[in-house]
Amino acid sequence: MNLEEYKGVYVFAQQVDNKLSGIAFELVGEAKRLAANLETKEVTAVLIGSGVKNLADELAEYGADKVILVDDPELKDYRTEPYAHALSSVINEFKPEIMLVGATAIGRDLGPTVSARVQTGLTADCTQLEIGDFPLVAIPGQEQKHNQLLMTRPAFGGNTIATIACPNNRPQMATVRPGVMQKLEPKKGAKAEVIEYNPGFTPNNKYVTIKEIVKAVNDVADIMDAKILVSGGRGVGSAENFKLLDDLAAAIGGTVSCSRAVVDSGWKPKDLQVGQTGKTVRPNVYFAIGISGAIQHVAGMEESDIIIAINKDEDAPIFDVADYGIVGDLNKIVPQLTAAIKAELANK
Repeated sequence: MNLEEYKGVYVFAQQVDNKLSGIAFELVGEAKRLAANLETKEVTAVLIGSGVKNLADELAEYGADKVILVDDPELKDYRTEPYAHALSSVINEFKPEIMLVGATAIGRDLGPTVSARVQTGLTADCTQLEIGDFPLVAIPGQEQKHNQLLMTRPAFGGNTIATIACPNNRPQMATVRPGVMQKLEPKKGAKAEVIEYNPGFTPNNKYVTIKEIVKAVNDVADIMDAKILVSGGRGVGSAENFKLLDDLAAAIGGTVSCSRAVVDSGWKPKDLQVGQTGKTVRPNVYFAIGISGAIQHVAGMEESDIIIAINKDEDAPIFDVADYGIVGDLNKIVPQLTAAIKAELANK
């Protein structure tokens, strides 16, 4: 493998039902940041689907310089085989130095399949990407390679952080957790160079047949979209005691979320978990109630605009990242806070 042949930062622009997923814009934004540190400054989005050419302009507005379009009726709905054939063919033809895929249900299936086909490594569920040297610290007698993609992800259930590189193969591939990277402000009217590429699709015994698509209705709010989050931890005490947080969230127009300990205890569903092994959130206001502030949780909410912590332990690490902190019994403080908010709103 001639590593010098591989240039540029590429992202898989996921779309479902001809609508781009938010992770596509987040990856383009992160790719622009990474590309600024490399010789090739361009960012290329790989758009795969059927009848999706109209989405290229939207990718351009969010920062894509080029869009490689693979458009074919076989790609109408996501299936592993045709999508893996499309993306691996693009990689073999255009030779990107870096290939980013969202760690969504689709990306977690597609990424490993493609990496195996193009014979490279893949780091899954990344929370941070940087361009740097590998090994991180020079080792006597061992070559230190520069301009490597350093991929950071939680390991061992979030109890440690690993930084991984792929110095000897290309592309350097990673799946990136949704909500971690920031999309750029869109530039209306921006255009990208669109390259239409079709490797040809011949159905084989790996092409599954979709008999029916059932779209489930999820009655759990997506905490990644919430502007105000009222998040509870083990200190809340019980599932029943989350009623205090429900009342506060209702009064302030927020959404309830939680820490991993709450999910592990069976008090709340996984969809509401904030942290390295949950979701990364950036609300305007984040209430951390009965949450100690372990690094795994803080990594998922530290970018919130305002963090308000309520904890009876004055030495709890959560106060190190909080903008406002209240030391005391949440069973007394939260109801008083809820009542004060209701009273204030009633007077307006």
